[in-house]
Amino acid sequence: MSTNNQHRFYESNIALAGLCQAAALVKQIARSNEFDSQALSSSLNSIAITNSENTEQVFGDVNQLALGYQTLLEQLSNQSNNKDIEVTRYIANLLSIERKLSSSKKTMAALGERISNIQRQQLHLDITDSQMLGNLASIYTDVVSPVARKIQVAGDPALLKRSDNQHRVRAILLAGVRAAVLWRQLGGKRRHLLLSRQQILDSAERTLNKISTPN
Repeated sequence: MSTNNQHRFYESNIALAGLCQAAALVKQIARSNEFDSQALSSSLNSIAITNSENTEQVFGDVNQLALGYQTLLEQLSNQSNNKDIEVTRYIANLLSIERKLSSSKKTMAALGERISNIQRQQLHLDITDSQMLGNLASIYTDVVSPVARKIQVAGDPALLKRSDNQHRVRAILLAGVRAAVLWRQLGGKRRHLLLSRQQILDSAERTLNKISTPN
């Protein structure tokens, strides 16, 4: 693979890993009291980072996307026993939502305005503060949900009834939409997941190996 192609897949895979990480976190939050809090924080922070020098900065750095890269490799792997149908469904739903959102300038403008409010609130509150989670969840409910089919989240009913978990799920779905928008902006297309699968996998595996074995 040429250096230019390697760089292209590296950049777009950062956003794709962000999307996969959001999908994996939805399942963790909905099914267990234990979830990757560092991954959650990084993904939620990415929502408000709209002016970065490069793709990596959106998520802090690729080390914050270990869960996302692992999920990406499992989902695109040839080994069907590694794939998680539930996570696959969340990824497909988020990509579908992105297409509907991006086709509406009015909705994207409303989304941008609400995210600007989050950026101001971050001066005073941590992104995982309960008030911030509620604010992020309301953006998803008010702006995203009306233009897209509702995502059915499967999980433990007792966990899903808790308002804090409902806010976490909606907030991380918003982060997933953000990653899907970024992936599309970087040239990502659904057909690439089939036609360029091996290149995507090779690039993701190289990045995950660097994360696992830092210099």
